[in-house]
Amino acid sequence: MYQVMITEREAGQRFDKYLHRILPNAGAGFLHKMLRKKNITLNDKKADGSEKIAEGDCVKVFFAQETLDLFMGKPPEQSENSGKSVKSAGQAAGQKPYGQDYRTAYKQISGIRTIYEDGHILIADKPAGVLSQKAVKTDLSLNEWLIGYLLEKEELSESELTFYKPSVCNRLDRNTSGMVLCAKTLQGAQMLSSLLKDRTLHKYYQLYVKGHIAEEHLIEGYLVKDEKRNKVVIKPVPCKKDHSGIPEQAVGKQEHTGDKKTAYIQTRYKPLRIEADKTLLEVELITGKPHQIRAHLASIGHPLLGDYKYGDRAWNEKYRQHFGVQSQLLHAYKVIFPPLAAPFADLGGRTFYCEVPEIFKRVSDFI
Repeated sequence: MYQVMITEREAGQRFDKYLHRILPNAGAGFLHKMLRKKNITLNDKKADGSEKIAEGDCVKVFFAQETLDLFMGKPPEQSENSGKSVKSAGQAAGQKPYGQDYRTAYKQISGIRTIYEDGHILIADKPAGVLSQKAVKTDLSLNEWLIGYLLEKEELSESELTFYKPSVCNRLDRNTSGMVLCAKTLQGAQMLSSLLKDRTLHKYYQLYVKGHIAEEHLIEGYLVKDEKRNKVVIKPVPCKKDHSGIPEQAVGKQEHTGDKKTAYIQTRYKPLRIEADKTLLEVELITGKPHQIRAHLASIGHPLLGDYKYGDRAWNEKYRQHFGVQSQLLHAYKVIFPPLAAPFADLGGRTFYCEVPEIFKRVSDFI
């Protein structure tokens, strides 16, 4: 028999989804059959899989060990008669022990600062140059750092990673710095994902753009992916005008275009300070698409400082030579949470700030 107690980390999900996590090689039909026969129980009672599991619930699986290992996806162990120590297939092949990459990431990735942390979420200040998530298998990213951090604090055990892996919930480009929202528990992940999907969590950035911008404005468009070049193209939204000549609501705009490579976007910007050849902006990312801020502002003639993919190379080179600007000056500096119910009531309505990097101060005319 296999028995496990549900922790806060796994709580809040449907029982059948939890079973698929711990028994990934078992089919849905088989699991429901085992539930009907009470070969799998929840708190020693028959369950149908639709229950929401809670912290402290007891799950029992009455399988033979060989069957349990098969459905859990565990590699076969070496025979004790072989005279060799019993190891997993991965360890026998010389692979690193499970969890080592996470601990390595925690020790090797420097400069990450924790802005806020509770039992469910963590808000991290990511420096430019650090990946939010792996691009290739060998990468170490903020995602691995988060798990390594929790392992080092003993808030998480390696065995728990079988059931749930903490992860980042919003991604920043490698060279974009600032706040990244991370989920420590499944409930935290569900809450953050819901806020991001519903756009009730407001995210703000600071950045420098070329030229002078004197007024706040909301711009719209369609973002089209060019996967071969790893770039996006912005297409304008046709607008109609009222009798005063002021653009009204966009004509024919739609968020779901039916084309996975095309997405409707909205970006709101407000000038904070105008300098000699540039403007410091606050940007609210209303829709969150890859490269949205960089490409959208470049499309209206105000490319980001330091952005070589969408920006002005000659202008960037001047700042690289004089101030050491190597990549886009784009910083996620503020997040505002909406009112929230328990267990997140203390987080609801709060605003978090993340100080801009030193490079922003160096390029300013006034500092």
